[in-house]
Amino acid sequence: MNIGFVLFPNVTQLDFTGPLQILHRMPGAKSHILAKTLDPVPSDCGLSLVPTGTFAEAPPLDMILVPGGFGVVDAIGDEETMAFVREAGTAAAYVTSVCTGAFILGAAGLLQGKKATTHWAYHHLLPLVGAVPSEGRCVRDGNTYTGGGVTAGIDFAFEIVKEISGQKAAEGIQLAVEYDPAPPVDAGHPSRANEHLLAAMEKRYADPIEAMRSAITA
Repeated sequence: MNIGFVLFPNVTQLDFTGPLQILHRMPGAKSHILAKTLDPVPSDCGLSLVPTGTFAEAPPLDMILVPGGFGVVDAIGDEETMAFVREAGTAAAYVTSVCTGAFILGAAGLLQGKKATTHWAYHHLLPLVGAVPSEGRCVRDGNTYTGGGVTAGIDFAFEIVKEISGQKAAEGIQLAVEYDPAPPVDAGHPSRANEHLLAAMEKRYADPIEAMRSAITA
């Protein structure tokens, strides 16, 4: 199975590296880390990511995975990136995204009428790209899988492995990477965050949300 991971500047690296760490262990999987050029792609945390291939040279993909990040706004305006996602996503057996990568899929016309999720702060914008907002760390609608924000990409990847390779394969990978989360804090979802924290985070995301709204309605 050829899996294509789409990179663009200012991507959130964990949106990409979390699923990559799980999916590349799936039996028969071959990972292709794809970008416009082979130049290192800067992430949003100072870590540059090195593509293994370009959009133009990508093989036929069985799965396309689009991560998110603040770079999504510019990616939506990039014709080469969007043309690749549209073409590869139309042909792939599995069309997937993590976090705000859902808006790239949506802007490419791949979420029309589909149930989908994304980062909690942007969830309400999903109808603007034709998607049906649905709660969940991982939401499946037919051949489309969308993950929630950032760390949800790990859970999302395990859902895909379980679907394609079965429960035993998923459990084997889980044990190998010791995925046994027990966070020392419990404010990872708005439903569990106190009102002061939630208000501060909503203020932090106000401008990025408007930037996303502008990008997908332009």
